[in-house]
Amino acid sequence: MRQRLADKISGNLAGLWLLIPEHLRLGVGSLLTRWTGQDGAQVGPRLALQLVNEAALCVTGMRQDRCLSPKGFELAHGLPFVGSDQAMHELLNAHTVADAEALQVELGMIRRARDHFKGVLLAIDPHRMHSYSKRQMIRYRGDKHTKPFKVSPTFFCLDADTHQPVCFTTALSAQSVAQATPELLRLSALILNPQQQRPPVLADTEHYSGELFAHVRQRTPFDLLVPMPKSDKLLARMRELPPTAFVRRGAGFAIAVAEDRFTQDRQAHPYCQYIQRSGERRGAYDYKAFLGAAQRDEVDDLTLNFPKRWHIEEFFNADQALGWNRAGTLNLNIRYGHMTTAPVAEAAIYQFRNRLGSPFSEWDAAPMASAVFQGLNGDIRVDTIRLS
Repeated sequence: MRQRLADKISGNLAGLWLLIPEHLRLGVGSLLTRWTGQDGAQVGPRLALQLVNEAALCVTGMRQDRCLSPKGFELAHGLPFVGSDQAMHELLNAHTVADAEALQVELGMIRRARDHFKGVLLAIDPHRMHSYSKRQMIRYRGDKHTKPFKVSPTFFCLDADTHQPVCFTTALSAQSVAQATPELLRLSALILNPQQQRPPVLADTEHYSGELFAHVRQRTPFDLLVPMPKSDKLLARMRELPPTAFVRRGAGFAIAVAEDRFTQDRQAHPYCQYIQRSGERRGAYDYKAFLGAAQRDEVDDLTLNFPKRWHIEEFFNADQALGWNRAGTLNLNIRYGHMTTAPVAEAAIYQFRNRLGSPFSEWDAAPMASAVFQGLNGDIRVDTIRLS
């Protein structure tokens, strides 16, 4: 291996070596050393770095004798060979979900220190991946026209200003959004550590739950804002509001602010309801209601902040190829550990894209992998190796 480093590394994976400076800036070696519980002289951290590099290449596996003849890939994570499926299985199975969460939190703190997050506006959303497990599980149905299918749900929290993932959590298909979101917000609070303000968390109608709103208000440093499900009863209530209840905020746009409670918890402290009215002609108004955990500036929240929730859907489309578009085993230790290597790769790629500038800074993960990390034919030569 030393001789090969001293000579040259050639092949179509020369571009992967461009990520090594970003790994050094993020301290990826130390992160993986602490996650594996092994020092740098052992094989564990190097196998973990192989998983990170595989995620950057947007592939399901880079296993020797199957899809890669080693031409520099194995040296990019400090090994003279490509780790096998069995070695990866044993590595991941030896670490728990708690270990993977600790790795996410540590990486998130590093990213926060490097200004990857602003931490003032967050978006959360479940990302349901097709599962081909043989186990019995609750099937998901996206709409009434789709046949129910097995899914592996993963719940993401995104910084809505920088479009970067703060953390994620995964669960079995039987777990609801209201049950999974508290753990996601706990990890987000550990990473962002909000002090003087309560950052709003933007979510979709699926998060409209009295249990979840009560948890956010009482046990988290965040506020929650979700659209209320449209129903005939709610629509009738909004139409009955007098015109004086609405404050005109622009042409064809008015907002009313009221208090609301969940039906099953009428004795609880009320939440803030924002009713958005669009249109100029009476009788032809269009209404939409939002529920917030606390009262905030309704104009900013409805016109500036909430539209940014769509960035989490853009993130799924752009970066899910890193390892969030497939579900393998139902073993949570293995799956969680494997998917946690993807944020490490994403953080390095984010820094790399920003250094390259336009147009590379706008590229999705898959084109970046095919054109740069797998598409540069060249060689890496080392003249002098200095140890410090």
